Amino acid sequence: MSETSPKLRAELEGIPTYKPGKPAAAGGPVAYKLSSNENPYPPLPGVMESVTAAASNFNRYPDMACTGLMNELSERFGVPLSHLATGTGSVGVAQQLIQATSGPGDEVIYAWRSFEAYPIITQISGARSVPVPLTPGDVHDLDAMAEAITDRTRLIFVCNPNNPTGTVVRRAELERFLDRVPSDVLVVLDEAYREFIRDPEVPDGVELYRKRPNVCVLRTFSKAYGLAGLRVGFAIAHEPVAAALRKTAVPFGVSQLAQEAAIASLRAEDELLGRVGSLVCERTRVVDGLRAQGWTVPETQANFVWLRLGERTVAFAAACEEHGVVVRPFPGEGVRVTVGETEANDIFLKVAEAFHKEI
Repeated sequence: MSETSPKLRAELEGIPTYKPGKPAAAGGPVAYKLSSNENPYPPLPGVMESVTAAASNFNRYPDMACTGLMNELSERFGVPLSHLATGTGSVGVAQQLIQATSGPGDEVIYAWRSFEAYPIITQISGARSVPVPLTPGDVHDLDAMAEAITDRTRLIFVCNPNNPTGTVVRRAELERFLDRVPSDVLVVLDEAYREFIRDPEVPDGVELYRKRPNVCVLRTFSKAYGLAGLRVGFAIAHEPVAAALRKTAVPFGVSQLAQEAAIASLRAEDELLGRVGSLVCERTRVVDGLRAQGWTVPETQANFVWLRLGERTVAFAAACEEHGVVVRPFPGEGVRVTVGETEANDIFLKVAEAFHKEI
């Protein structure tokens, strides 16, 4: 009897592995992790109490409908409950969106480089990725993305601010792009870093969605709200899309702990805004410091900065790690560095200054 392996889907061949930010090594020289765009602050007031109370019941399944959280989101954003869907982080909801729209023979358009999960979740569905290069300024090339639309296009991701470059598309250009997209193609505005935006010309995707049935907005509690370890994100979309998301959701995917933490976080918005404001101030300090050293740094509206280093990327990341901070390298392209604690940012700036002098 010959031995054969179970037959698996051919679409899984060659799927790149998602690479999380490298953690700080236990007992090693690395003191700070600036590789995952995490919030350096502890949970917001009331969150730990809510999670602790919910933990006493984790022998029970969570509320699959996320009723309490959905009610809070509905009130917070002024949208109907039927226009909401939750998932395991915004990336989980993004995968649900592709499952709901795209399969073999279909196409998914996104900028590149952008969020590295896009090609992975597209290939898993069997659809074809259509990556469109960023402009020389590391911004979405919306004209090129519009020209890439075919009759097989089912979904378009617009990551705003873009991960990993931090760059944004502004209201006029985004609305012009949306006007060019056929009404039966879903445009997903991935706004994982929305809270860090200070440019008044960057539109709130929720306002765009209200008048456009083919626009869906992704948000997450992982970044500004500091709940990265609990995995809870959500989408705001018109009813047909939101209903499809609820159908494709993993049953009981969002734990009760995550639901209660998200509710408490929404209710601590004043504290949240103060923390985000502090991080934005640190972002400005880091960018100004890098530019004063001679670096070319794209304008960032997220909680990270992007340095295009090309072939020097890995060497720079190694130098940072040697001095106590871990950054996120994209070999051959550049590094993404989270704005973290002041002490961590200071170390990063010192390494960057020394490295630039050697170029």
